[in-house]
Amino acid sequence: MIDVKVLGTGCANCKTTTQLIEKVAKENNIPVTLEKVEDIQDIMAYGVMSTPGVVVNGKIAHAGGVPDAKSVLTWLHNAAQGTEQDAKPGTEASGGCCGGKPCC
Repeated sequence: MIDVKVLGTGCANCKTTTQLIEKVAKENNIPVTLEKVEDIQDIMAYGVMSTPGVVVNGKIAHAGGVPDAKSVLTWLHNAAQGTEQDAKPGTEASGGCCGGKPCC
């Protein structure tokens, strides 16, 4: 089972990200446990300053903006194979729900 956390205080992009992960996992028969982390201190503990953030098996996969389905599928496949990596600086989508500023 792959552990996925969506970090965000409940903005539209955070909700969309949660729904996208659920959809991609279901369509590809990938078992996940999906948790929403909405407490700002818990989010900041991951070092995520722009939401939504996505943590897969304890590692940051994404921060800021809604990811695309292809990225989500890659994270889940990598996690299933044990090859997930932390997001590299500059690879996150720009903006986030609060325009790239510390969120919500």
